[in-house]
Amino acid sequence: MVKDIYLKEANELLDFIERSPSRFHAVDEMGKILSEKGFKELKINERWELEKGGKYFTTKNDSSLIAFIAGTDEVGNGGFRITGSHSDSPAIRIKPNPEMKVEGKELKLNTEIYGGPILYSWFDRPLGFAGRVTLEGDSPFEPESVHVCIREKKCIIPSLAIHMNRDVNTAFGPDKQKDMLPLLSSIEETVNGFDFKKMLAEELDVESERIIDYEISLHDMTRGQILGMNEEMISCSQLDNLAMAYASLIALSESEAGVATKIIVVFDNEEIGSQTMQGASSPLLGAILERIAIALGGDRENYIRALENSFIISADMAHALHPNSPEKHDPTNHPVLNGGPVIKMSSNFRYTSDSESATVFELLCKKVEVPVQRFVNNSRERGGSTIGPITAGQLGMRSVDIGNPMLSMHSIKELAGVADHHYLLEVLKEFYR
Repeated sequence: MVKDIYLKEANELLDFIERSPSRFHAVDEMGKILSEKGFKELKINERWELEKGGKYFTTKNDSSLIAFIAGTDEVGNGGFRITGSHSDSPAIRIKPNPEMKVEGKELKLNTEIYGGPILYSWFDRPLGFAGRVTLEGDSPFEPESVHVCIREKKCIIPSLAIHMNRDVNTAFGPDKQKDMLPLLSSIEETVNGFDFKKMLAEELDVESERIIDYEISLHDMTRGQILGMNEEMISCSQLDNLAMAYASLIALSESEAGVATKIIVVFDNEEIGSQTMQGASSPLLGAILERIAIALGGDRENYIRALENSFIISADMAHALHPNSPEKHDPTNHPVLNGGPVIKMSSNFRYTSDSESATVFELLCKKVEVPVQRFVNNSRERGGSTIGPITAGQLGMRSVDIGNPMLSMHSIKELAGVADHHYLLEVLKEFYR
């Protein structure tokens, strides 16, 4: 049977994801948790005054976050202990001027695809709207941004009946421009008078003329659940990668100051390649690390020494053995749900793990009596990558790629193990100890 503490922690994860229908909400929620734990928010564009042992966090673009506990030793000696993850998940985003009428009788919205979702999983389920709205401010260079989550006005992407799509169970591939448009209304009065910005304005209680632009995506309206014969599985949206971001957040927030500077970084835009100002390919992390070193009394020499004395855990969900498609996996390295955290390996360094960094992580697991697994792609399959190779390549620090095993990655409902979430929490807490 699953232990009560495992279920408690899993339900806390579900609560966090329920409050995080977009990456903007996720970062906002993380900031609230950190503030409650005594972390001070720093403005990224202001001068920093840091104290050794102090707890701080900052954000970029409302969608990336870095939190840290300043080390008590000289930063060049203590180095940095970092867990990296990402806030974004594949999604369906609302385009500008999205209103589309069908013969004046039905209203649908124009959309585009963000990242690589499993499209068929989005059909025939209630969907809400969530994201960021940008309003006119006092200066063109200082607009006002607010977050919005609309749960009352739901929409749906209806599938085409099998009678009109005989290949739906054999060869149907959804047309992203045609098939992925949500139906919003079939009331003629609403159809002819609807304006998406006005709907946002009503929700925010602002004048619609103040809304200049928005970044709104559809989100799953069905709360995540614990399921399985022994309540051993988590079914939820955005497990990839909010489960990793949340685990690292909790581990850091429950840690105390030590010799090393302890850090979590939650990047945005990993799902589309990280090539943004708030993504892993940006100067964001390196600049923050150097600022920390300088604000704690060091110089560039201390910063470079700190990088050599550092370690980063790149935490992104991993593939579990699929019960219906075992042939897709490596014959001898196929993790299973609730079998413990997974070390990801790749001879072509799609992941950063090497024998030394993998050993570091495995020994951390051993120290807290947590099982550990290995993942290597089937040699016929080309797998994905993570923020790990990007950050390690930029900063030159030791790095390991890990993640909890999961099924249905990039589906609107993903599946992970209850025990695995507990295991990872324990390992990350030990990492920061």
